[in-house]
Amino acid sequence: MITGEQAYLDLCNHILSNGMKRDDRTNTGTYSIFGHQMRFNLQEGFPLLTTKRVPFRLVASELLWFIKGDTNIRYLLENNNNIWNEWAFKKWVESDEYQGPDMTDFGNRSQIDEEFNHLYQEQMDLFKQKVLEDDQFASKYGDLGFVYGKQWRSWKTSQAETIDQLQEVIESIRTNPNSRRHIVSAWNPEDVPNMALPPCHTLFQFYVADGKLSCQLYQRSGDVFLGVPFNIASYALLTHLIAHETGLEVGEFVHTLGDAHIYQNHVEQVMIQLDREKKELPQLRFNTNKTSIFDFELEDFEIVGYDPHPTIKAPIAV
Repeated sequence: MITGEQAYLDLCNHILSNGMKRDDRTNTGTYSIFGHQMRFNLQEGFPLLTTKRVPFRLVASELLWFIKGDTNIRYLLENNNNIWNEWAFKKWVESDEYQGPDMTDFGNRSQIDEEFNHLYQEQMDLFKQKVLEDDQFASKYGDLGFVYGKQWRSWKTSQAETIDQLQEVIESIRTNPNSRRHIVSAWNPEDVPNMALPPCHTLFQFYVADGKLSCQLYQRSGDVFLGVPFNIASYALLTHLIAHETGLEVGEFVHTLGDAHIYQNHVEQVMIQLDREKKELPQLRFNTNKTSIFDFELEDFEIVGYDPHPTIKAPIAV
């Protein structure tokens, strides 16, 4: 069985060789396969890809954002994390309150039109400043709706109550490790219309065996070049933190994908990555004096021995 980073590279090769050319919501176009699984032994190192740099600080701050139950990008911006900006920005530029230049189809046009890209960056900088400085604006346009943090920490019930799924699954792992119900779901059909982006990583499940905690993620849709490397590292980090809190070692991260796709404007970047040689995986260190995942801050994490190939930039499809 192929595991680790090679499993990811093999997925890229498989999609380029066998993927179906498909239209998509963003009008960018993809090469897509349906149904794929990768496995990562977390005992062998922390699965940050080495064939291109994956910014761990962004991975960690996004995960902490989820764990806090936050859905507003202000926390991310405060930590120099811009990975969710486009979805919030889109809500603003499509509103009646927006008075700036036309940003129609900004997700695609900004790639090829230098003048438009300059205008876009000016408006994005203004948007970020307003989210950081204006509470009312941040509340209205910085919030992404009932996305991951909301579902993980405050799932609403038909009885108008809320369920803290993350807290409950930690308690379940601690008190009933052999349970087959260590599950957290982000896919709430009632809330999907109120989300800036319906959850791509929809459900994850934990499994305890031989004193080790493993995690399997089901991801309905995976942007294999840009998104999936983040998802791998994020759920590996989550597994480490919950294993620490529950007194377990880490086992495997199992990544199961539904629609696994490479955007047509990412093919060149994927080919560059596939030409590179893998390097040794880094190690994760974190502040073991903290015993609850809800207490961790960004400065509590450190990645040691990470020497990847350089970053490969690619446009995000919104």
